[in-house]
Amino acid sequence: MSSPNVPAARPGTSGPGRHRADTAPDDRGSLSIADTAVEKISAAVLDEIDEIGGAARRVLGLPMGSDHAEQRPRVTATVSGGSVSLDARVSVSYPAPVAATADRARRHLAVRVAASTGMQVTHVDITVTALTTPARPTHRRELA
Repeated sequence: MSSPNVPAARPGTSGPGRHRADTAPDDRGSLSIADTAVEKISAAVLDEIDEIGGAARRVLGLPMGSDHAEQRPRVTATVSGGSVSLDARVSVSYPAPVAATADRARRHLAVRVAASTGMQVTHVDITVTALTTPARPTHRRELA
């Protein structure tokens, strides 16, 4: 029994009020992901690696601030169609091996960004701007 105010569902649809695909998939349009969205995804992906930290913003090659492990890495993404090229500026926590850490970050970034965005990652540059040391706990000496 159907209500006179609610249209009946067509076969193959979920019912009234649901999205219906009346056009062929090739005719529906496309989805584009902005460079800045890929940059934020990439920075979050690099945060998953313990030895990787943030890099200070630089003007004319000079750091504006300091490199900290607690900051997010800086990533620039260039999206072209269904592919993306990434350039990341990071710091590495001492005593982690710099080259091995950068290689691991490069592989991890390519795999995770491709999985998250559906884009092919064509190029990943990792620039290590600084080595950071873990924060030292402050030791207080009590006088008796």
